[in-house]
Amino acid sequence: MKRIIKIGMDVHSTNYTLCAMEPIIGAEERVFGEIKVEPDYKWIICFIESLKMKLGYENDYSIECGYEAGCLGYTLYHQLTNAGIKCVILAPTTMLTPQGLRIKTDKRDANLIAKCLCYGGYHPVYIPTGEDDAVKEYLRMRDDHKKALKKLKQQINAFTLRHGHQYTGTKWSVKHVIWLNKLELKPMYRETLDEYMISYQEQESKIERYDKRIEEIATEARYKENVGKLGCFLGIRTHTALSLIVETGDFKRFAKGNTYAAFLGLVPGEHSSSNSVNRLGISKAGNKHLRCLLIEAARGICKGAIGYKSKTLRSRQSGQAPEIIAYADKANIRLRRKYHKMIRNGKKKNVAVAAVARELACFIWGMMTGRISITA
Repeated sequence: MKRIIKIGMDVHSTNYTLCAMEPIIGAEERVFGEIKVEPDYKWIICFIESLKMKLGYENDYSIECGYEAGCLGYTLYHQLTNAGIKCVILAPTTMLTPQGLRIKTDKRDANLIAKCLCYGGYHPVYIPTGEDDAVKEYLRMRDDHKKALKKLKQQINAFTLRHGHQYTGTKWSVKHVIWLNKLELKPMYRETLDEYMISYQEQESKIERYDKRIEEIATEARYKENVGKLGCFLGIRTHTALSLIVETGDFKRFAKGNTYAAFLGLVPGEHSSSNSVNRLGISKAGNKHLRCLLIEAARGICKGAIGYKSKTLRSRQSGQAPEIIAYADKANIRLRRKYHKMIRNGKKKNVAVAAVARELACFIWGMMTGRISITA
């Protein structure tokens, strides 16, 4: 008879805590061993072998390991699967957690993960291909530099304001940069601002180089078609389209567009009881990076007039199939109309933008799964 062993792993950069558990139908699960080991997958293999020795090699075993998504990424997953051990990565926001006050320790976390593996109280994280993961890391690196540039701009603005100079025009336009470079300051202050501006120019040139490389990646055969389709939507350019493709992977693993929106954390929460219905803000569960990109895309959609198509959008849609363009245009019109209607009805701007982002996620799912004939 095959014995089922689930091994929950609470993993950190400094150590792994392991908990081996056997689910038993109609009875409380059986814990075989709990141990803290060095952060090396070979120790996990040794732990599994010691379990087999303890329980008897004559038995047939079905062993599965699991750990929460976190700092280790997919490294441990690939190491264990390459060694022939089944492994899953658990999405933290989907795990069933005990109610009430909880004492948090590595041992308890490993035990909780083992229980989730035993009884199915979780959803696994999608594991991207090696190529997609490499592109994802490049895109996120570019975004990190973009955040650093934003912070640097704030520091420069604060510096000039502290010393009695404030630019009244459009910030970070060509004229603003010229104004900063010609600003008359005391020698030491001027030297400080010059160093800031050197860093600013370096960051600008880096991001320009990264964006050019991203455009090159998007023209590769495995991405070109889907990037082109997503580019037909307002607010979605190459960087956002490529991020959606490599981080989502297989869009067909989501049964509905609403399920995909939930994966991005864009669906509203709810706390209702009896006849009392209380709607909450978006759940913010799931992929934070894609959620932020879609929120930014939604902000771009909400700025224009209903039905207006810029030259840039027409250029992105050029060469696409008529049904693709028609579906994207239908989405663009609907989303802008939705935003303006919500604002007229007194909804806050951020609430309306989040609602547009949620529905945009549904349209993206439809585009990527070929459900473009569904009425929007």
